[in-house]
Amino acid sequence: MKPPVKLFLLIGHPVEGSLSPAMHNAAFKSMNLDAIYVQVDVLEKNLADAMNGIRAMEIAGFNVTIPHKIRVMEFLDELDESARSTGAVNTVVNRRGKLVGFNTDGEGALRALKPAVGTFRNKRVVLLGAGGAARGIAMSLVKAGARLTITNRTVGRAKALVSTINQKTKAKVSVVPAKKPALKQAIRDADILINATSVGMRPDVDRTLVTADMMHKGLVVNDIVYKPLQTRLLKEAKKAGAKTVSGLGMLVNQGALSFEIWTGKRAPVKVMEAAMKLELGKVGKT
Repeated sequence: MKPPVKLFLLIGHPVEGSLSPAMHNAAFKSMNLDAIYVQVDVLEKNLADAMNGIRAMEIAGFNVTIPHKIRVMEFLDELDESARSTGAVNTVVNRRGKLVGFNTDGEGALRALKPAVGTFRNKRVVLLGAGGAARGIAMSLVKAGARLTITNRTVGRAKALVSTINQKTKAKVSVVPAKKPALKQAIRDADILINATSVGMRPDVDRTLVTADMMHKGLVVNDIVYKPLQTRLLKEAKKAGAKTVSGLGMLVNQGALSFEIWTGKRAPVKVMEAAMKLELGKVGKT
């Protein structure tokens, strides 16, 4: 008898328009795997019920996006070191009924940035955001030797993230308020700027936390938002003469790492990237 098709999910809110189904389904097809990936919109108030459903249906694995990356840990049986150190989960695998959480955001972001920045050691990085994605990116940057400054509209959340990092590493991470004078000063001295918030995501494409007058030539600017691919932040960075890195690289790299956790096989990265570009082309100019 042919084994049943394995089902993989993306859970979060909102998930409409995610590129992850196209990316992973193309990967499964190219590897001749009997698997399918679908997105499921889950409100915060329904997360516990959704997790019960995932267990009941013996879902093979799933990705987690905004706003569940931190709270989902309450419902898992085990955390990989990548999840324990960051305090956030974006990937879960079902190992014979045991749900194990991982975080591939940080490593995915660094892989995407590496061609533009080379080594991260002693590079000065300003990270916008302190949520689930920011946690993974922050910890990976610190472990790679970067000198990190975090800013967030809610300063308390930034300080909480710094506290988590301090508990697990010897790094000295700074916090600055998300107000122009302080943020501009921090960016002036930075080598890399990363937006790990949802600011600038469709439909609010005209929003940005940083404008061209706050940036400089030689700065590498990465926006993890990928819809649109050329965000307002990246457009402002180009005006300032900075080098830009879109959110597509992080998405494909964290997705490839998730694929490898689920299947134990090397991810077809080029296939996954091509599928995302094709999907982006369907929604018009980005």
